[in-house]
Amino acid sequence: MNKQKRIEIFERLRAANPTPTTELAYNSIFELLISVILSAQATDVGVNKATAKLYPVANTPESILALGVDGLKDYIKTIGLFNSKAENVIKTCRALIEHHGSQVPDTREALEALPGVGRKTANVVLNTAFGQPAMAVDTHIFRVANRTGIAPGKNVLEVEKRLMRLVPKEFLLDAHHWLILHGRYTCTARKPRCGACIIEDLCEFKHKRDYLE
Repeated sequence: MNKQKRIEIFERLRAANPTPTTELAYNSIFELLISVILSAQATDVGVNKATAKLYPVANTPESILALGVDGLKDYIKTIGLFNSKAENVIKTCRALIEHHGSQVPDTREALEALPGVGRKTANVVLNTAFGQPAMAVDTHIFRVANRTGIAPGKNVLEVEKRLMRLVPKEFLLDAHHWLILHGRYTCTARKPRCGACIIEDLCEFKHKRDYLE
């Protein structure tokens, strides 16, 4: 795929959704961090249902820490892997209080040092909360990048690095959200909606003819 085609792809995605953002519900950077930790191998809808009950009760490092692991589990038990997530969230709250003045840090190194925060979670926070160009490659973005030909790669890190290099700079800040939403609602895993896709004619998916109807 050449540069001009990538530019046109992102121009169309921007025209269709000028101000994309995460579908996780949050009112502070701390809430965003916790929601992203909880969203691993879970849906945003499922996380939002749980945090809609949690955040009115506890939405600071101190208040969630006060719940304790068992108390937190009562709020997030509908989310997959809630046992380990509860332990990581409590440890992260303690780390934020002890090392960061209860504030969410704005560097990759500091974020990835928090329990339960890997590269993908750090990228979401850096991009969504702090406005830094970053690419949190999940299953949706990995699929879209490979299927369309925008930035093919054998693993998530390879795709991330290629996207950061190949996505035109003017689109880089919002590209993560456009790609994840495109993968979630249009370029779906089993039955991509090629016939309803705004970039179908630019996409290099070899089998798209099978899904154009």
